[in-house]
Amino acid sequence: MKTTRNKKSSSNRKSGGQNSGGIFKGGILKLIFRVIKLLFIFFIGSSIFFVILYRVINPPITFLMIQRGFEQKARGKNWKIDKQWKNFDEIGDPMKRAAVAAEDQTFLENHGFDFNAIEKAIKKNEHSKKLIGGSTISQQTAKNVFLWPGRSIIRKGVEAWFTLLIEVFWGKKRIMEVYLNVIEMGDGIYGAEAASQAYFHKPASQLDNQEAAAIAVIFPSPLKWSATNPTRFLRHRQYLIMKNMRRLGPLEF
Repeated sequence: MKTTRNKKSSSNRKSGGQNSGGIFKGGILKLIFRVIKLLFIFFIGSSIFFVILYRVINPPITFLMIQRGFEQKARGKNWKIDKQWKNFDEIGDPMKRAAVAAEDQTFLENHGFDFNAIEKAIKKNEHSKKLIGGSTISQQTAKNVFLWPGRSIIRKGVEAWFTLLIEVFWGKKRIMEVYLNVIEMGDGIYGAEAASQAYFHKPASQLDNQEAAAIAVIFPSPLKWSATNPTRFLRHRQYLIMKNMRRLGPLEF
């Protein structure tokens, strides 16, 4: 009888231990899911908050500006962030048309994504070591203002989310204004006004078509290319941008 009772008590202890272990694991999983849920809600809420905030307040600095500053210090140079914010109406029409002609010719018609351009970029990247982007101006603006430099699937997903938000809460006019004020246009140079002053010694409101196209042509690689000392390749691109500018005509925001 004692042996039977001992076996029962032993089995009860084992089953109790297994149950407690299962409850412990279940509690951990619930906690993990709860934390993930809270983080997701925080991300959604904070992203919407900052997008709405930057609709009325100009972004003071971007992650890229900070990164470039540290890179300059690492090379023994002074920290340089040359930017002069200009409102939409203070940037000349040629600079706006040059940006659209060079980077996103369907800017006013698309809803933040140009799927034809993305498909073409994917096909070209399959046969090229040099990656080609298919990002719209809206995507570039979202990336520059809210995200860190780099390439990853997660980052692209977050970029798409912020692109949708700025399309909804900002509209095309505000997107273009922010884009032309934060985009990198040279070593430590950000925005159309700083670029116009650095390259042509005049405000962005006074740029002509040729000068605006010369600045827009360096957008893909502003640290490598020069707006005032272009290569033969860049001069050809500048010609194509000016041709597209004439075809686009006045932009109606």
